[in-house]
Amino acid sequence: MDAPSDDRYIENRTFDEIQVGDRAQLEKRLTLDDIKLFAILSGDVNPSHVDDDFARSTRFQEVIAHGMWGGALISTVLGTQLPGPGTLYLGQTLQFRAPVNLGDVLRVSVRVTAKDEAHHQLTLDCRCENQKGKVVIEGEARVLAPTEKIRRPRAVLPTVRLAERGRLHEILSAADHPAAIPMAVVHPVDDVSLTGAVAAARHGLIVPILVGPAARIRAAADAAELDIDDYELIDTPHSHAAAERAVALVREGRAEALMKGALHTDELMHEVFKRDSGLRTERCISHVMAFDVPTYPRPLFITDAAINITPGLAHKRDIIQNAIELAHALGNDDPRVAILAAVETINPRMPSTLDAAALCKMAERGQIRGGTLDGPLAFDNAISEAAAKAKGIDSPVAGRADILVAPDLEAANMLMKQLTYLADATGAGLVIGARVPIVLTSRADEAITRMASCALALLLADHQKRQGLPGKAGGRDE
Repeated sequence: MDAPSDDRYIENRTFDEIQVGDRAQLEKRLTLDDIKLFAILSGDVNPSHVDDDFARSTRFQEVIAHGMWGGALISTVLGTQLPGPGTLYLGQTLQFRAPVNLGDVLRVSVRVTAKDEAHHQLTLDCRCENQKGKVVIEGEARVLAPTEKIRRPRAVLPTVRLAERGRLHEILSAADHPAAIPMAVVHPVDDVSLTGAVAAARHGLIVPILVGPAARIRAAADAAELDIDDYELIDTPHSHAAAERAVALVREGRAEALMKGALHTDELMHEVFKRDSGLRTERCISHVMAFDVPTYPRPLFITDAAINITPGLAHKRDIIQNAIELAHALGNDDPRVAILAAVETINPRMPSTLDAAALCKMAERGQIRGGTLDGPLAFDNAISEAAAKAKGIDSPVAGRADILVAPDLEAANMLMKQLTYLADATGAGLVIGARVPIVLTSRADEAITRMASCALALLLADHQKRQGLPGKAGGRDE
């Protein structure tokens, strides 16, 4: 006699209702997510299960399921069908006869073979067969069966979304090759900014030059228990002087990048923007954020969320070219650039749509080089192929954007913070378009974010050395 099935309820069968020979079963297809979730829950990261390259070198030639994944399915049948709710496991034996491969469909069955009337115990034969009828697991279970009837609405479990992280770590790995660059760290008088600089130095990304009030920097180091004796420290009276001296270090060729410490962004950028700073190029300066978004399959660049408030068409051209250059430095030779607006059609009353159309034409005429542009695109069309298809948008960019260009700073800033706080995204930011990369850190940044920002600076500096300074190629025509 088979156990009853009703998707709306979960119901047991009491000891008295069960007869020898009764059986129940379920079917389950093995997916990659099943393997990942089981590894997360159990902590079993045996490379046979989670490492494709290693698995190809084993006798099975591919990733296989954890053996106890099948054992867990047997427990599912016992706990939800036969006997069902109220069942207590007493013992289980298992023999693993064959591997379970990705895509295999397991038929998991249990059959009652004996009843112990005195103790209300059951013995059940357990078996897992794949879609070809091959036995992959078999064994025997002993359980204490419930004596009271239980029938309850079936619990609705939350949907599990696996967040694939690690793209910022990939940036750090990519930065292992170029030699560390000297970076002037401006006014690092708190433990957060100083810790970020020291961590980046320890990872071989930068050689920090600490610029600011020496007594305050040493006090911050002592408070954070950091050893800064190996780093050059240039004493200045205050943050304004620190910014001025740091820019001078770049001008003198002693620093190849800048990092903002515990001072306001405007203080540092004021020195950078000066005509005699030596840091200006033909191209306008802009900010790019490289995001690791768990629900998006590739790094996502957003620009400009920090420098240009209401950029005009010429500035947008430079903002895009700067972002393309950063993508090139990270190994993306043809980034897909989505120029965002509220709609995907051109509307004369919406200037952002007109700018998007003009920028795409500029790209066709060679005024923007190195990427594939499309716009205007609404955000959903830029990052979702399904949304783009639903709206009939035929585009090499729609649904697969690498770079999102916001119409103004407010839109970019809100988008950036929404991804951070609602989508669990992690980002690393950089100011581009100056003669050297500039790391703009936030007090809320984690160590991994600060190190990834330094890695971006290292990669961009190395790219600029090989390609020439920004603005020399593809700069705005004056």
